[in-house]
Amino acid sequence: MGAQKKGATARVSEDPEELARHPLQAILLADSFTTKFRPITLERPKVLLPLVNIPMINYTLAWLESAGVEEVFVFCCAHSKQVIDYLESSEWSSQPNFSVTTIESHNSISAGDALRLIYERNVIHGDFVLISGDTVSNMSLTQALQEHKDRRKKDANAIMTMVVKQSKPSPITQQSRLGTDELFMAINPVTKQLLYYEDKAEYSKGFISLDKTLIADNPSVILHNDKQDCYIDICSQEVLSLFTDNFDYQHLRRHFVKGLLVDDIMGYKIFTHEIHSSYAARIDNFRSYDTISKDIIQRWTYPFVPDVLCGSSAIKVERQGTYRASDVTLSRSAQFGSFTFIGQGTKIGTDTKISHSVIGERCTIGSNVTIEGSYIWNNVTIEDGCQLRNAIVCDGVILKSGAVLQPGVILSFKVVVGQQFVVPAYSKVSLLQQPTQQDSDEELEYADSTSGTGELRSDKLNGDIAPDLSETASELGTGGVGYIWTVFEGAYDEEWRHSVAPIPTDKLVKLMLDKDEDEELLTQDGNVISASRELKTDSDGNGSEDDDNEDSRDDYVSFEKEVEATFLRAVHENVKVDLAVLEVNALRLSYNMASVDCGGAIFYSMMKLAVESPHNSASELHRNAADIVTTWQKLLKSFLHDIDEEIEVILKFEEMCLESAKEFAALFPQILHLLYDKEILQEDAILRWADEKEGADESDKVFLKRSEKFIQWLREAEEEEDDEDE
Repeated sequence: MGAQKKGATARVSEDPEELARHPLQAILLADSFTTKFRPITLERPKVLLPLVNIPMINYTLAWLESAGVEEVFVFCCAHSKQVIDYLESSEWSSQPNFSVTTIESHNSISAGDALRLIYERNVIHGDFVLISGDTVSNMSLTQALQEHKDRRKKDANAIMTMVVKQSKPSPITQQSRLGTDELFMAINPVTKQLLYYEDKAEYSKGFISLDKTLIADNPSVILHNDKQDCYIDICSQEVLSLFTDNFDYQHLRRHFVKGLLVDDIMGYKIFTHEIHSSYAARIDNFRSYDTISKDIIQRWTYPFVPDVLCGSSAIKVERQGTYRASDVTLSRSAQFGSFTFIGQGTKIGTDTKISHSVIGERCTIGSNVTIEGSYIWNNVTIEDGCQLRNAIVCDGVILKSGAVLQPGVILSFKVVVGQQFVVPAYSKVSLLQQPTQQDSDEELEYADSTSGTGELRSDKLNGDIAPDLSETASELGTGGVGYIWTVFEGAYDEEWRHSVAPIPTDKLVKLMLDKDEDEELLTQDGNVISASRELKTDSDGNGSEDDDNEDSRDDYVSFEKEVEATFLRAVHENVKVDLAVLEVNALRLSYNMASVDCGGAIFYSMMKLAVESPHNSASELHRNAADIVTTWQKLLKSFLHDIDEEIEVILKFEEMCLESAKEFAALFPQILHLLYDKEILQEDAILRWADEKEGADESDKVFLKRSEKFIQWLREAEEEEDDEDE
């Protein structure tokens, strides 16, 4: 489904004739060359998997078209016929001023092989965009292209610009919200040149080594662990020739980028372009599939959202981030909550509850079914009484009555789960038997270990030769059909780290206990650098610190933003309070903050959410605040251990009423009373705050005066209590 033309003018050139000769081109890799989406990708290529009911590749092509790209070469290898047939029958085959050409190979086993083949075809004639077909973005290419071209004019060795984005990893898991490993990038803040690139999976013993000459030659270098690689690259033609000259270049980052960064002979340079308000992310694993799906539903990717890509007449956007196709059959007693998508032709029975989920087309869902945080694809049948939490269910699956999918389950195409059968957490189930060996990341995702030819033949997978499942019924209960794959030794951690299910609390607790709070990065010259901070050097190459107070303020602002993001994720994803407490505690340790800082940041996040939630009057704003405080009072109270910390919350609220949330100014005494009623603030804390305010300037007593009646009521109640004691 092609996106509507968005008036794209991203082409940049001073010479109109050159513009005409060399239209902006892109290479789209329609093969991921990894095994992370097995068993699903044994039967269907990853780029054709549905992302909020639209094939992934459509998001990538829609963005390329909108960004001004005119020619796209789609490289496809595994399941190439499926990709080619899909593109030929789609709207992309007839878009004006936007050509999509497929390049097919049956022998390539890496991105390096793909780029070498494209070089041999001689189809790229200038700078090009390199991207994979599992990438979602809405960024403008104009500025990044201009920067790339300007650098090329001054320095022919500036052959590549990588798009990056701010994304601080979790201090507990050392993963980004996309489930990718913590990434370290050394960047010159002036020139934006990339000088070092290493992900956590690659460095050993918790340390990375920076050559001291790198710092000496680039005295203002900054080492970041808070950047996300968007896997959108603007490349010169030399990139293709370099892959041809170096056959050991297989992986785009692990081999090519890191290889260029340590090559002192050729002198080629890579630069970065950081985006801020735009969106860009790649679906690398099941966790990023879940995260990006939620981002699409919450419209961070606009205009690349389902109702625009499909046409607003086919999909209706309703309140609280819900999407419903025009012909859905929904029982009156059925409920579907916020951030949920229901596809065309789907039928939902009585008393069924669906929340934070995507339901595909032509699905039949029975009565008393519970679906939470799950992705149900097309033509799925779910009989009465089933329960699904944080699972992926592919096309044609049947869940017989009472079946239960525990968190993290993946059911591949046409699997049948028997009555009352409970599929264990993180199970992967397929009609195909599990390969006898685990392929490496560089080997072809769809490799058939028995033949060595590189691709499982599609005739085996599309029903022409049905797999023998006569002995597998017991694996999935009565009437069940399919194989439950065994988790390879040592791979269990990766299952829950990369799952669509939230990381279990017990795993987070263990990670936090195991985490060395003094974890550091070691440079070759012996300087020790904290992993949670940036490495900055002054013009003499010595470590330098800005004013301590300013650093402290900056740290608190960053900390407050992280806490707010954690709180909002807890709200939208129904995270349990205990888990939210754990995550905020981890942030506290990471930023070296006190408990009171957490309390202030959480209270700020709660009140900000109340203001940003729909309301048309002060009473509705008060109701918003009351609902949020009631739901999350345990979270806030977890970080308020004494009277002084409670007073800090009152002072924080005063600050908000004067600056960031002025709507609350008129409601100050009511919110104060609310916090008292919910036992978040003790009477002594409120009265001590009032006593301390008595000696303040008149301008600093505004909220004290507004709260006089409430304060007086508290004092009288205290006096009555004293009299009773006497």
